[in-house]
Formats: sequence, C-alpha cells, structure tokens
Amino acid sequence: MKRSYRYWFLVAGMVLLMGFGCRPDEKPACTNCPEDDLIQGTYDPTAYNLDLPPWMGTPLIPADNPLTNAGVELGRFLFYDPILSADSTLSCAGCHKITHSFTDDARFSKGVLGLEGTRNSMPLINLAFNPNGFFWDGRAGSLEDQVLVPVEDHKEMNETWDHVAEKLRAHKTYPAMFRKAFGIERKKEITKELTGRAIAQFERTLVSYQSKFDNVAQLNQGWLTDSEERGKDLFYVEPNDPTHPGCSHCHGGINFTDFTFRNNGLDEVSSLDQFPDLGLGGHTGNFYDNGKFKVPSLRNVALTAPYMHDGRFQTLEEVLENYSAGGHNVENEDVNIRPFPLSAQQKQDMIRFLQTLTDTSYIHNPAFSNPFN
Repeated sequence: MKRSYRYWFLVAGMVLLMGFGCRPDEKPACTNCPEDDLIQGTYDPTAYNLDLPPWMGTPLIPADNPLTNAGVELGRFLFYDPILSADSTLSCAGCHKITHSFTDDARFSKGVLGLEGTRNSMPLINLAFNPNGFFWDGRAGSLEDQVLVPVEDHKEMNETWDHVAEKLRAHKTYPAMFRKAFGIERKKEITKELTGRAIAQFERTLVSYQSKFDNVAQLNQGWLTDSEERGKDLFYVEPNDPTHPGCSHCHGGINFTDFTFRNNGLDEVSSLDQFPDLGLGGHTGNFYDNGKFKVPSLRNVALTAPYMHDGRFQTLEEVLENYSAGGHNVENEDVNIRPFPLSAQQKQDMIRFLQTLTDTSYIHNPAFSNPFN
C-alpha cells in the first residue's frame, strides 16, 4: 500500500523535532544510578582509647572489629536510634536503660507490638570481658551476633534486617558515618553485619570500674563501714568453713561473675525436662544444661532490679532470702546452692556490701548517654 506525500511529510517533521529536542550531550534522567550510591567523605580510622586501670585485665576485642572513634560513635547513635524497629518507636536503649545500668526496670520488656518477652533484660556491663556466650541462654557466640537478634525478634523490634539496611542507606547522616567507621564507598555496602559491628563496639566501651569497693580494694582510697565489711566477709568464700558457701564461687573476680552458666536452684522440678524455661539447654540441646543460665555480674546490682533471668525478685532482700533457704536438690543444681541461714542483721550487712559495687560515674558517663538529647 502506497503512503501519501502528506504521511511522509509528517514523519520527517517528527524526526526533525526529536533532533532539536535532545542535544547529543544530554543524558536521560536517571534515578538510583551507580554514581548516586557513592558516599562522600574520607576514611581515616583512629583507634579508640579504652582507658582502663591495669587491674581490670585485658578486654576481649576481636581482631576483625577493633574499636575506633568513628565505630564507637556510630554504634552509640544506632544503639539509641529507634530506626532499628519496625515502627521506629523502640531502640536498644528502650530495654537497656542507662539509669538502670543498661537493663530494664520492668520484669519483662514490651516490644513494638506491645508483647512482653519471657526474660528480664540483661544489664550491659563489662561485656568486653565476657569470653563465652551472650544472652541468658548463651545462644549468641559473640557480641556482634547478639546485637543482631532483637531486631528480628517478633516480641521486640519486629523488623527485618533488609528493611533496616534500606532505612539506613536512605538516611541523611548514616551513610557518611558508616564510611567514616568502616571505609565503605557505596550505600549498598551498609549491611546488618556492619551495623552489628558498630553497636558491638559501643557496647564494649560500657565498662565499670569506679565503685566504692573498687576505690577501697584497688586504690586504697577510703574504707568500708563496719556493716559493709561484715557483708564482704559473708560474700566471700571461707575455704575452711564448709557451712559458708559464700557468693564468690559464682560472683567472684574483678567482674563479680565467672561468666559461666549454672542452675542456681530457683525451680523445683521432678525432671530436668520440666523447667519452665530450659535456659542453656534450650540452646545446646544437652539435657543436663536445662535450667542453667548465665551468671550475671553483680556490678551495679543495686540498680538492676528486678533480679534473676525471669525478674521474679523485686528486691535484694528477696534474693538473699531465696539463697538463704537453699535450692531444691535438682540433679544439675550447682553444688554451692545449699541452706545458708542469715539473720536480719547479716542480710542488711550483705546488702550494704552489694551497694558498694554501685558505680555512679558509669550511669552518668556522657560518653554512654543518648546522643540525640
């Protein structure tokens, strides 16, 4: 079929218009182009000075995640930022409050859906010295792994790490902070692993070593009262007195924990599979580990109520009453859990001593505080 001259004239006109409308040096509009993913800024990492007295020992810092100023700063921002949760209302600090030595004063914390957990939030204190297992049940092998879990927990932040990474990449500030901390060049390199490494760096700086007892025992500054001294004597093991189990079997050392997992005699069960919470056994699958939980540090213990993995005790008086009564002779109960009668005066003395482990400089340290305030 032949085309008319009018048809070809119109085609030629359209070609000319297209030629005038697009210059050779013009590029079509592009969104999410590779060059848009670039992060500006320099990468010049400076080691973070974790200034600790020699008697604290050597912190455990993994070779693949050394502390840097930029990494710790990024971790601090992420720790306090609710952007990690599904509805941007809950941050790590929401369940780990600085005023309570980075634990929660509620028995069970509530997540973004209003659901309660089943364990009390563990205090975040001197984690840089923990050699094995994080969480009450030890299910995280490293601090880097531990910080990843709450984000995707349905009862906590109820978010996905893919979406968190998207939010962080689109943020006006975080890409440059990630580049400064880890040397990445593109936003797409922001991952959950780098986010976990940053928060872990910050949490490793949360070290307490300036309590009254530290000053007396390590620096020879000041002295304990008579009541505190008597409480100390009750706290520490008497090797020649088998009726005196003390507390330092489990809560000894400079960190007032041996970082082990033990059944501390809380529950009376007829069989090791009857514990309401299996604890370590739920992670290892080892029947004999059922009912065992991480021994927490007693540093700042006067600030960290409620107590035990399930927050069942509201006061230190209740805790002492429980241990004084002994355990329930369960098969895997720790051998040091046995009746240890305490008079009213002795209980008061023990509490006075435990209060000397409070480090007020720790909870008021501006380096640990909310950067958004």
